[in-house]
This record gives sequence, C-alpha cells and structure tokens, in this order.
Amino acid sequence: MTVSVAPTVVKTTRARRGLARQRLQNLLPKLVLAPSFILVLVFVYGFNLWTFFLSFTNSKAFASTHLVGLLNYRRLWDWTFQSDPPSNWYTAIVNMGLFGGLYVFFCLVLGLTLAILLDQKIRGEGILRPIYLYPLALSFIVTGTAWKLFLDPGIGLEKAMHDWGWTSFHFDWVVNPRMMIYCVAIAGIWQTSGFVMAMFLAGLRGVDGEIIKAAQIDGASAFQTYRRIIIPIMRPVFLSAIIILTHMAIKSYDLVLSVTGKNPGGAAELPSTFMYSFTFTRNQMAVGSTAAVIMLMTIAAIMVPYLYSELREKGR
Repeated sequence: MTVSVAPTVVKTTRARRGLARQRLQNLLPKLVLAPSFILVLVFVYGFNLWTFFLSFTNSKAFASTHLVGLLNYRRLWDWTFQSDPPSNWYTAIVNMGLFGGLYVFFCLVLGLTLAILLDQKIRGEGILRPIYLYPLALSFIVTGTAWKLFLDPGIGLEKAMHDWGWTSFHFDWVVNPRMMIYCVAIAGIWQTSGFVMAMFLAGLRGVDGEIIKAAQIDGASAFQTYRRIIIPIMRPVFLSAIIILTHMAIKSYDLVLSVTGKNPGGAAELPSTFMYSFTFTRNQMAVGSTAAVIMLMTIAAIMVPYLYSELREKGR
C-alpha cells in the first residue's frame, strides 16, 4: 500500500525551508558583525561618554564622581584663573593653528602637484608612485625620530653643511623653542603628502576624458583645463582630503614628541599633548578630559556638516 503526498504539502514544505534559509542568510551578517559592533559601542562611544562625564568632575589621579559643573572648561578658557592650564592651553591652540594650517595647506599643494605630474603618463610612474607613498608606511615615531636626527645641529643638516665648507649656514629650528612647531609641520607634510597625492591621482583618473578633449578642441590650455574644469570636478576629493588632514592634525601626538624630544617646556604644545600631559603626568584627569572633549567637538564640527552634505547629495 503506498501513501501519496499531496503536491500542495510538498510545495508548502519547500517554501518554509526556503523562507528559513532566507532568514538565516539575512541574519548571518548581523551575527558576524555583532561582536565588533558591541566592542565599538563600549570601547569607543562608551569611553567617549565617560570622558565627557569626567570633564564635569574634579577627578585628579583617579576618576571621581563629584560634579563641579563647567569649572574645568572655565579653567581652560578663562584668563582670570591664575594657574598653568590656561597658559599651556592657549599655547596649544596657537600652535594648533600654525601646525594645522601649514600641514593642511602644503599637503594639499604638494599632493595636487605630484598628482598632476604623474597624471601626464610620464615614464617611470610605476616607480615614482611607491616612492612618494613610502613615507606613509612609516609610523609617526619613526618619521619624527628621523627628522629630529636630520635637523639636529650637532649631527644633521647643519653639521653636514659645515663639513662641506658652508660655515655660515645655521638651521637650529629643532632646538629653538619658537621654531619647533615648524619642524613638526615639516615632518608631517613629508609623511602625508604622498597619501594626498594618491587621493588626487585617483580623482584625476576618474575625470571623463571626453570633457578634457572637448576643452582642448575649444583651445583651452592645460593650465586653464585644470583650473576651470578638472579641479572643480574634484571638489569631493578636496573635501575628503581636508577632512582627513584636519583630523590627523588635531590628534597628532607621537609626531610632536618624537620630533621635539618629548616637547621640552611645552614649546610645541598641541591639544593632544596637553590632554595626555594633564591626564597621565600631572594627575589632573578632569582637565585632560575637558581638553579631549574639546578636541572631539572640534572634529565633530568638521565631520558632521561634511557627512550631512554628502548624504544630502546622495538623496538628490
């Protein structure tokens, strides 16, 4: 005696299995990403909120839950407080303006210049690109140490010039408190210009060739083509490069210490070195947390409008 299964039952079973398989396939990426999401949520956003809370407390060497309101923010920005945080903080802000402005400007100029030169399909492009990108493979500690030795008057550039007979040459910026921040900028520009070049080169290679040919047919010179057509088209690349460079400038820490030799006297003080010093060296965790919150707000003030404009463009 044989038992026959209705075709509708078979189809229903297959449909359920297919639905279960589809749900498992949709759920699998979420299960794989869940551990990373939880770790980021706790160790990034959770610690950011904890730092924000500490900025309103009187924490010293250890965290405290005693709230003091905006006292720490006033200590940083109010000149009437006769203590060391205001003077050091204003030095860090001035140095940040000098370092950040030079760093972003010259990285953009050098990166764009190198990208335009490589975009001319010159011989040896495959060799030049790795050479320009090589500094990016080095850590800021290695870069800073190398430039510190190179600029050291006793063993570096100045001594080499004296040995070659140019005894009137002097270049003591790395030991001059007023010029230290410029040495940090030189090292940072040298390391990051190749990365900016790669971004601009990718943007140049993405420009439609028909537009360039049309400009050439109309009699536009190479300079006019780049200035009026290609560079305006690359506006998103410029914005991305500025965002990345500004973010790197704000959080620069190891580069400062390695170039200046642990930043003697705070001559090359930046918000990042200020934050670390007051948190872990001077046992003023609340002041360091306040500086960290201000740095985070500065980065957010740059990132949020950029992300909003990008999402708005995609929506259109």
